[in-house]
Amino acid sequence: MELEALNVYRISMEIADEVWDVVNDWNYFEKDTVGKQLIKAVDSIAANISEGYGRFHYKENKNFNYYARGSLFETKTWLTKSSRRKLIDKDKYLHLIHELESLAVKLNNYINSIGK
Repeated sequence: MELEALNVYRISMEIADEVWDVVNDWNYFEKDTVGKQLIKAVDSIAANISEGYGRFHYKENKNFNYYARGSLFETKTWLTKSSRRKLIDKDKYLHLIHELESLAVKLNNYINSIGK
């Protein structure tokens, strides 16, 4: 199976692109503070899924997917900060949180399937 065939990988890439589009419209100060942290967190989800996929032992793969899950929760925190600081409108915030929550379920299922 190819990495791109993994649903959790594809979804995490799509969410990251969507977040990028939001942050890209912010001013310099917003991008330099909250924006950088948010982008690093959301990009780290797919990056860790990818790195785990490339490992030869299932335990390493699981560990990197645990890191991806941690990055997912970090992303939710930065989105919440963005919403509270009025950097993102409520509808977009709720949409992205919903997408991340859906991804979290899929990621947990993927983690549980590794090594079986």
